Amino acid sequence: MGVKLTRWIVALAISGLMMALILAGAAKAQDAAGEWHGTLSNATTELHIGVEIAAKPGGGYRGRLISPDQSSDWLPLDSVTLENGHLVLSGARLNGRYEGWWDDVQSAFVGEWTHGETLSLVLTRGKVEPRARPQTPKPPFPYRAEEVGFNSAPGVRLAGTLTLPKGRGPFPAAVLITGSGAQDRDESIMGHKPFAVLADALTRRGIAVLRTDDRGFAKSTGDFARATSEDFAADTEAAVAYLRGRPEIDDKRIGLIGHSEGGMIAPMVAVADPQVAFVVMLAGPGVPSRELMTAQRGAVAKSLGAPPETVARNEAIMGRVEAALAQAKDWDQAQADAAKVLTDAGVPAAGAATTVKQLGSAWYKWFIAYDPRPTLRKVRAPVLAIAGDKDVQVVSAQNLPAIREALKDNPDAEVVELPGLNHLFQTAATGAPSEYPRIEETMSPAALDLVTGWVVKHTRR
Repeated sequence: MGVKLTRWIVALAISGLMMALILAGAAKAQDAAGEWHGTLSNATTELHIGVEIAAKPGGGYRGRLISPDQSSDWLPLDSVTLENGHLVLSGARLNGRYEGWWDDVQSAFVGEWTHGETLSLVLTRGKVEPRARPQTPKPPFPYRAEEVGFNSAPGVRLAGTLTLPKGRGPFPAAVLITGSGAQDRDESIMGHKPFAVLADALTRRGIAVLRTDDRGFAKSTGDFARATSEDFAADTEAAVAYLRGRPEIDDKRIGLIGHSEGGMIAPMVAVADPQVAFVVMLAGPGVPSRELMTAQRGAVAKSLGAPPETVARNEAIMGRVEAALAQAKDWDQAQADAAKVLTDAGVPAAGAATTVKQLGSAWYKWFIAYDPRPTLRKVRAPVLAIAGDKDVQVVSAQNLPAIREALKDNPDAEVVELPGLNHLFQTAATGAPSEYPRIEETMSPAALDLVTGWVVKHTRR
């Protein structure tokens, strides 16, 4: 898709003054140094982008990029070039590339960002401003926050934050378990920090909280790309073991709080370790993953306004993709067959390749075959399972009844549907992921009060 540049048709008899202004604008286009900002958007979400570019002493440029809606960390750009108003940015850690051309009318670089799919991006001078997130905790805190690290599997050292109430303890504690995808300890998403908000609320109520960066992400070491949910369960077990070695923690009152995939992992760990004191499932799954993903695709598409025939068509395509992945004799052939299904359906080749790579990951192969119900039936610790009725990623109407049925023999299990909340437990209009960054609320007070009150009640001596 070519970039449409605004162009002036200049009369042959242009005045000297106008020519001088155009030349001045072109000269400014040759200087990329400074701060730039723009917005990436597609059907599901929008992301604010910030770019900082500096001139190198010997010539050329260096730079870095940030998306404050996703993370507070800057990522380095491996290459920054500018020639005749043509700006190119790329970086291995970004796995993306930007090409923009200077537009005098907009005083901006107008171009495209390619990262699997291609999206328009206009970079204008100025600093990117983070969105308002009033619930994000800010110091001074009425508790202690300690940077910690501990080992899990070979080659995996997890970095995290342990918040401890004031006093000597020993305190009850909770380990927070992130959802799918590479997540930092705050489960940062779209500028929100849900786990920072949750840890703050719990610690103010006397509960110590440990939250960590996922293996291979942020400050934790290891290989995230090769990890499965079983590996993340092992990391959670290591977190529990670490807390049991801390003198400030009551080793008989350590529980687990998991969001989304983390809500699936928490019961796995509780079954493997009967000493786990409690389990909180925040939008955790209760049905086989294949059924979960089918419902998710349909609910997300519907929330974005897709007509029923489009939803049905997309699901038919994904069914053929999954069949191609399952039936091929080797992975190379599986990739080729699945990519052909997508390209035949009109998906651009780059997008098809990215999708197939994700579906063929070790994580997805394990996840799509998993059924959480047998594990839930074995949990003997107290369980709180909650979900919002506007959740389109883990649909509450599908999953909460299955969780309730699986936990029916657990005498201390509570299953609650919260009205008006989405997958992040924000108060939402539709529940569509495109709303996440636009909602200032990080986590509904109703959800926070329910979780903290339940945990306090279940950790009293």
